Amino acid sequence: MLFGVAEPELVDVVVVGLGVGGEEVAERLAEAGLNVVGVERDLVGGECPYWGCIPSKMMIRAANALAEARRVDGLAGTAQVQPDWAPVAKRIREEATDTWDDTVAAERFVGKGGRLVRGSGRLDGPRRVRVGDQVFEARHGVVLGTGTRPSVPPIDGLADTPYWTNHQAIEVEELPESLLVLGGGAIGLELAQVFARFGVRVTVVEALDRVLAIEEPEASEVAAAALRADGVEIHTGVRAERVEHDGTRFTLRGGGAEFTADRLLVVTGRKAHLAELGLDTIGLDASQRYLPVDDRLHVTDHVWAVGDITGEGAFTHIAMYQAGIVIADILARARQAKAGADASGTSSVVGGAMGASSSLAASGSSGSAGTVPRADYRALPRVTFTDPEIGAVGLTEQQARERGINVQVGFTKLASSTRGWIHRVGDDGFIKLVADADQGVLIGATSAGPAGGEVLSALVVAVHAAVPLSQLRHMIYAYPTFHRAIETALRDLS
Repeated sequence: MLFGVAEPELVDVVVVGLGVGGEEVAERLAEAGLNVVGVERDLVGGECPYWGCIPSKMMIRAANALAEARRVDGLAGTAQVQPDWAPVAKRIREEATDTWDDTVAAERFVGKGGRLVRGSGRLDGPRRVRVGDQVFEARHGVVLGTGTRPSVPPIDGLADTPYWTNHQAIEVEELPESLLVLGGGAIGLELAQVFARFGVRVTVVEALDRVLAIEEPEASEVAAAALRADGVEIHTGVRAERVEHDGTRFTLRGGGAEFTADRLLVVTGRKAHLAELGLDTIGLDASQRYLPVDDRLHVTDHVWAVGDITGEGAFTHIAMYQAGIVIADILARARQAKAGADASGTSSVVGGAMGASSSLAASGSSGSAGTVPRADYRALPRVTFTDPEIGAVGLTEQQARERGINVQVGFTKLASSTRGWIHRVGDDGFIKLVADADQGVLIGATSAGPAGGEVLSALVVAVHAAVPLSQLRHMIYAYPTFHRAIETALRDLS
């Protein structure tokens, strides 16, 4: 140490932020024999297992079970349902989150050979990361996976109130009588429907002219109709201007209207906090909303980024997809460095641990920098887990037209299919296909219905592989299934 400045500790890779993407990178590289330091200030695993995908889908599963029981009257007799939130909250605490304790995840990472450092990591120059008084220098590079945090709009009075983000909504043990949801995106609608099905009076307020505004208009209509059927009030085109809290209830004002409830849930998007990362120490601008990366997730030389921070979509599957590319790239570089060191007669820090210890290395997918896969988001799947589910992939019709593509659209309602007719109640939904008429391939699709997210998988393959429409039309679609409606939508294209 010189003049109070810590001497850097030399390691192979430093991963800052152990959300799903960073955790995957750190664990796999440690398994491959690299000396990996993982830095995390909150919970190892990040948003998804503790406040996102896993606990929210437990809530949705429970709420859907209530809805299905209430549908018995339309199919098989009569049923009475008495909602009880206690077992749902208990399952989230005990099964999903260990009461928001990451001991199991932390021990798993350390057990695979990684070193966990608790704290906030920030860049401290090329290949360097500072965590408190510790400084690490990475031979192969640094991976940033610090994710995003809720983006709270600058509404007059809001900051001074005890509003909820998705965290408090997931952690709640006793439901309020009424709830205001500010934001009509996927998270807002999923939680609104859950709480409504458990007897909470829910009101959704959205600034844009429709909910699920990033999806097809038909998807917005289906989602809004489903929530209204569950008793949710939806107000679109209302920009919130002021929020007040009198110690008991919230009041939200906007567009000449006034809304009140016991609780206010703010779900108006998420934001990466780049100013905390020390990007200026490597010559990068920290004022951007997200961190730009190339198709191998490089931020700059020897710095990669994965997950929400890249702005490619706040989805676990995106983070894991990106992690695979980063793992392949770093292992390829590590092998090249080892080969160079061996050729010069100098022993590599990686030593004999590389090679067979990594399935990626053995598979050839990362055999050299030239064979490392490149990120391709053309067929990015996304699912809104309302009931009905709304799955989408690729471009919407509007996005395709804005790009000047010669668009063909195919559409069919799910209720008109045999499986929809059999399903009878809860069969709302549709298949919408967006095709490039000149290329003869699908470039986007939406699958809404009782199994919308599952039916989507066939459409993802079609978009990803650019399967010719002629081949899709010549496929055999199992009868009677929901996915057979794809065949009907294909006929509508012509």
